[in-house]
Amino acid sequence: MEMSEHLTALAAEGRALASAAREAGTEAHVPTCPGWRVRDLLEHTCMVHRWASAIVVEGHLTYHPAGEEPDLDGDALLDRFTEGHGLLVDALGTAAADLECWTLFSAPSPLAFWARRQAHETRIHRVDAESARGGPPTPVAPSHAVDGIDELLTGFHARAKSRVRTESPRTLSVRAVDTDAVWTVRLSADPPLTVRGTSALDTPVDCTLSGTAEELYLGLWNRRALPSGGLTGDRELVRLWEENSAVVWS
Repeated sequence: MEMSEHLTALAAEGRALASAAREAGTEAHVPTCPGWRVRDLLEHTCMVHRWASAIVVEGHLTYHPAGEEPDLDGDALLDRFTEGHGLLVDALGTAAADLECWTLFSAPSPLAFWARRQAHETRIHRVDAESARGGPPTPVAPSHAVDGIDELLTGFHARAKSRVRTESPRTLSVRAVDTDAVWTVRLSADPPLTVRGTSALDTPVDCTLSGTAEELYLGLWNRRALPSGGLTGDRELVRLWEENSAVVWS
């Protein structure tokens, strides 16, 4: 996806998140984030948006810790979210193409990394806010979902922090049936190694997980159950994913 698409998505997802959070109210429980209320969701996303903005605007070349969020609730918290989201959109939209700053993992450029990362960060938390509000969720376009799966598998779970590991080598195939996207995830005692592309189709696998791009995106991010109808082979690998794949703030 182009960076401009990520920036457009980031702006729209932030507005949708704020709208759903306002409708739900800050006291509402967030079913997709057990133990959280909407206020916790907003506070977390406020923190992440301002943290990312500071890295981009101030050009930090090494990890820069996030700041403390003020103790707010209700309309004041929603206003802070809206303000911080706007600051992030502006920071990314006006940053120089040759921006140099720290990133979580490799990308075509730091600016491309942060536009993509914050678009998906905000989309996933928009899904959380809509789960608290109830009613039909906003659909995720297949191209956006495929990009999010790719970021999760080839970015987050390529890091040493990934806990998705097996004692003996195993292979998981992930296929988005409404697109031509397929990933082969090689599991072992080391961090997962993911290969994307049609060449992966000839690789023998222990388990195949198929579904629409949206089903897989939300399922792999633990925002809904993984599509059992498209599961063949060793279901233990799906259980392994469900129990060990959560990406947490640290």
